[in-house]
Amino acid sequence: MRTSRIAVSAAVLGALALPLVSIPTASAATTVSSCSAKPLPYKVHAKAVTIRSKASSKSTALGVLYRSHKFTVHKSSGNWRYITDKTTGVKGWVSGTYVYRDTAMCLD
Repeated sequence: MRTSRIAVSAAVLGALALPLVSIPTASAATTVSSCSAKPLPYKVHAKAVTIRSKASSKSTALGVLYRSHKFTVHKSSGNWRYITDKTTGVKGWVSGTYVYRDTAMCLD
């Protein structure tokens, strides 16, 4: 019974390794991806985020950035983003936990 498990395991591992061995390395190295993944825009990934005077959750609240608001990210400090809310004109810091870019993926 033990020898049959070993034989089956070896066969499965061999079958998994076979496609990796058969890939020609020269064509893989010369392939040019047509994907031009540009950074996606920042979005609010919560209903609302508090805009603060400093990059700290204990600092004074200046306003609220809602999901529907347009905003610009000027700089980052750790996990905080300094933004301007284009809807209200308020400038301040928001947590990067809730305001971040989605990840683009290329499927060539």
